[in-house]
Amino acid sequence: MRKRLFVYGSLVFLVLLSLAAYLVQQGVLQDESARVGMPIARASGDVQPLLEVVAEDLGLIWGLEFVPGTSALLATAKSGSMFLIDTETLAVTEIGGGPAVDARGQGGLLDVAISPEFDQDGFVYLTYSAANEAGETTTFLARAVLDLEEYRFNDLQELFFAEPFQRSTAHYGSRVVVQGDYLYMTIGDRGDKNFDNHVSQDTTNVLGTTVRLRRDGTVPEDNPFVDDPQVHDAIYTYGHRNAQGMTIHPDTGEIWQSEHGERDGDEINVIYGGNNYGWPIATHGCAYGTSRPVGVHPEERDDTISPVHYWECGSGGFPPAGMTFYDADGFADWRGDLFVGGLAGRYLAHFRVIEDGLEELAPLLAEEGWRVRDVTVGRHDGAIYAAVEGRTVSIVRIVPQPVD
Repeated sequence: MRKRLFVYGSLVFLVLLSLAAYLVQQGVLQDESARVGMPIARASGDVQPLLEVVAEDLGLIWGLEFVPGTSALLATAKSGSMFLIDTETLAVTEIGGGPAVDARGQGGLLDVAISPEFDQDGFVYLTYSAANEAGETTTFLARAVLDLEEYRFNDLQELFFAEPFQRSTAHYGSRVVVQGDYLYMTIGDRGDKNFDNHVSQDTTNVLGTTVRLRRDGTVPEDNPFVDDPQVHDAIYTYGHRNAQGMTIHPDTGEIWQSEHGERDGDEINVIYGGNNYGWPIATHGCAYGTSRPVGVHPEERDDTISPVHYWECGSGGFPPAGMTFYDADGFADWRGDLFVGGLAGRYLAHFRVIEDGLEELAPLLAEEGWRVRDVTVGRHDGAIYAAVEGRTVSIVRIVPQPVD
């Protein structure tokens, strides 16, 4: 009997030991503070990138945006919460008065953008998923006035929502940026699998598109398709699957996007109004679980726009999330470089813009095992801030530390 118990106990111990080893390999049991305060990359010029934790236990943070001219960071949580973080003291305050969201599936409170004239109008723009009376959901855009003394949103106003509503709770997009008088917002294809008659190629609706609106939510008269009765007036570009990253090049003013493929086929695009970005008729991806291409390669068609960078079928994909160009002074050697959060890839990708596209440099945060959901730059301190999906860690920053 004792011998049998010993054998069973030994087997259980070996199973638990193997499980623990697997979880460590996957990063589940990894000490998330192990490299905090330590160099995480080779020195950039005369500074060394150091890792610091900014906030913990905030849930899944989806969007990050600094209040212009300050060290205050706004962070949206998928659950519907909004936080204001003082990046100097690391104090975290929850903001009240936000929209009611439907956080099922991939939905929730998604992106945040702030008015360039925030000190005058106080406007903050939010994207989120919400449901109608039938329980169907879609992507919404709203605007509110942020009261920094009372820590709440006032005068919340719904500006736009994507039609049609869907039973699906997948592929909402959704990023929003402000440029001049315009708002640009990405809307996902809601997971449509009908590749022969896909919503992203049906321009009578706004699913699978980038829309351009005025800052009050109205459609600009100079949108590229306003005179075409076969195209929804708000559409700026179409043929997108699920763009979860968007940023503006600080020197050229070009709008850049990152987009999820099917099986691989992830893309980084420069957005030119009035164009078709191909999904699903032109892509480098394959159908899930197969090596069967979805459509043809973009370069084989003259009616779609090719990505500036992509992960082809069989590469393992990335897939990309939030993105930003580095436009601060902390890492002088990185100025003008593009940083893109990786989800399944679990690292922060670093690209240099070159004449014919992008050159991928050594990644950041690759050893932490975190999914990187969004990234932004603190112009007040030169640090790179990232929303990560860890066991406890929610937001980290990569700080430029002078090399002795």
